[in-house]
Amino acid sequence: MRPAPAGGAIQAVKIEGNQRIEEGTIRSYMLVRAGDGFDQDRVDRSLKVLFATGLFQDVRITRDGDALTVRVVENPIVNRVAFEGNHKLGDDTLKTETQLRARAVYSAALADADRRHILDLYAKRGYYNASVEAKIIRLEQNRVDVVFQVDDGQVTLVSKIAIVGNKAFSQSRLTDVIDSREQRWWRFLSTSDQYDPERLNYDRELLRRFYLKSGYADFEVLDGRAELSPDRTGFFVTYTIKEGERYRIGKVAVNSQLRNLTGDDLKEVVPMVEGDWYDGDAVGKTSDKLEETVRTRGYAFVEVKPRVSRNASTHTIDIAYDVGQGPRVYIERIDINGNQRTMDKVVRREMRVAEGDAFNAEAIRRSRTRLTDLGYFQSVDIVNSPGSAPDKAVLTVNIAEKATGELSFGGGYSTDAGALVDIGLAERNLVGTGINASVNGVLAQKRSSITLSVTDPYFLDRNLVLGGDLFLIQTNNLGTQVYDERRAGFAVRSGFAYTENLRQVISYSLVKRTVYKVQTTASPFITNQAGATTLSQIGSVLTLDYRDSRVSPHSGFVVEGGVDFAGLGGDAKFLRTNGSVSYYIPLDRLTGNSDWAVKVAGTAGYLYSIGGKDQIIDRFFLGGDNLRGFQTGGAGPHDAVTGDPLGGRLIWTQTTELQFPLPVSADLGLNGRLFVDVGALSDAAFKNVGSCIEANGTACRVNSSAAPRIGAGVGISWRTQFGLINIDLTPFVVRKAGDQTQIFRFGFGTKF
Repeated sequence: MRPAPAGGAIQAVKIEGNQRIEEGTIRSYMLVRAGDGFDQDRVDRSLKVLFATGLFQDVRITRDGDALTVRVVENPIVNRVAFEGNHKLGDDTLKTETQLRARAVYSAALADADRRHILDLYAKRGYYNASVEAKIIRLEQNRVDVVFQVDDGQVTLVSKIAIVGNKAFSQSRLTDVIDSREQRWWRFLSTSDQYDPERLNYDRELLRRFYLKSGYADFEVLDGRAELSPDRTGFFVTYTIKEGERYRIGKVAVNSQLRNLTGDDLKEVVPMVEGDWYDGDAVGKTSDKLEETVRTRGYAFVEVKPRVSRNASTHTIDIAYDVGQGPRVYIERIDINGNQRTMDKVVRREMRVAEGDAFNAEAIRRSRTRLTDLGYFQSVDIVNSPGSAPDKAVLTVNIAEKATGELSFGGGYSTDAGALVDIGLAERNLVGTGINASVNGVLAQKRSSITLSVTDPYFLDRNLVLGGDLFLIQTNNLGTQVYDERRAGFAVRSGFAYTENLRQVISYSLVKRTVYKVQTTASPFITNQAGATTLSQIGSVLTLDYRDSRVSPHSGFVVEGGVDFAGLGGDAKFLRTNGSVSYYIPLDRLTGNSDWAVKVAGTAGYLYSIGGKDQIIDRFFLGGDNLRGFQTGGAGPHDAVTGDPLGGRLIWTQTTELQFPLPVSADLGLNGRLFVDVGALSDAAFKNVGSCIEANGTACRVNSSAAPRIGAGVGISWRTQFGLINIDLTPFVVRKAGDQTQIFRFGFGTKF
């Protein structure tokens, strides 16, 4: 700009060079007008304002006598924006992340900002050696095409992880604690070896929690940094830590300031014992448990504050839990965000609190768990904020919906069914009402079926489950047994939840069962039952469930008892009872990893025949899923001559299973298990054994031993993008004569 001399008055402001932009628009940005005095400072600021608009490539302001001339060169218009060479990030992703758009004004500053933003996007995905160049192709009428030339480069992985300052725990133990992993060839399905600054902060927090759980109350992460290698292909991550001294628990006290409730009444809730290693995580959990216990005793407003006193000389920590009256806060309103498809009532009926209730953190946590267990949402977050008054709070339920409809076509293989094809149409949240409807067909070597099912978990918006099924199931038992089986019929069921943890389901089934294709060499006990029978059965199941999650339980227990009565018409007449219990023991405190747990489970059942009308297909069979190490039906009573499994009337099983993570990245979805299965099947009570003649002319004999069978082994579960793969090896078995074992058990399936 040639300086405009000061002094005098501006008689006119002339605009030159503009093509698209109106003169009035340019004048509106000017700080001087006709009639104003020639002020050099205001002219300079006008020049800067015009440049700052981003509309002009060049601006000049000069004085011609008493007039001020503004000459502009407009920035070109973007005709289109294109991307070339990008493979890791698609065009659609980059278009939504860049500022330049078709018909927008182009500027070199915007193009450079977009270039740097694209580099940031690649860096977040671990591609730190990517390169981006913004090129322009000039067109007529002052238009340009903007082309971002991208070179993805190679993903930048974590080459080395070092932890400095550790004495109590080895390098390998601490690298198992953090989420980052060093580069290895087998992590091609994982992202844990890709550098991410946010993961670095997460690792610091994981280290802090681990040491705090292990008694190191003074632990600090002094530094955590990542250095990019000179060739930009790898990161060297280093954590510098200070462990400090390890503390044991000193005195533990519970002080209650509530009426009619003393600290001694609550002391049994506290799991900590003097002399144990201090666990900072357990302090918070114990506070929550105390609050929950006090609320169950009728105190709606309670607050538990832990006080920690550190004794450096004795390396002990005294803990006192002060239980007192909490602030009286009520829930003023519950807002639900993100449910574009799911009805509000579907979300609200899973909430364990309502408007007007006392604020209860434990009930809110249970609400979040119940919403997550529905399987309708990708994420569930419940946030509380102040209400219209100090004693009121607003709960905001933020949910992100996911697809609940499924048109599936899948295939796979399992030991029980063989090769299979699975075709189905399912909707778990029909038109947002929470109704589950599906039609599914399975064509397999050993078991084929077609099923139509509908379930309304809140029939008529009440605490009532109502559902029904139509089904045709054909089982090809040949290979494990000497007959095939077909079942066709329907079932209706209704359920009611008495409390949060206690529910009951009553059902009625009408099924036509057919035993056919009985081999000529089959046991007479089976050939005598060939043909069709009708089952008319009413059943009831009572469930007491105190698991932390129904979908993926980690702690708690579930007890289930059921009874089936057949004889309301039909051919089968029996009374069958069964029960099961599962108990989950978390090993977090011992291992520092929530993937470690012990599952102890047991089942028992008895079939009481009314007038000898039970069929072989009504009896219990042992082996396969309920007793690993044995073929399906391979353990228990069998024909002493043919070896055919005959089933039994009295069954019990017990399983002890240690669940643990494998020493690979959690992103791979691999988990291991060690198991011991024990079970027995007896009381065959077959009639007319003395007059029964085998095909070879010998008298029929049944081998029925009530002695326990045992299977012990190891298994792996792998959750892949293709489906769940289960592999079990059971090399250690305790069997009886005639039992059919199965060391290797494999299952695989997928839907797409």
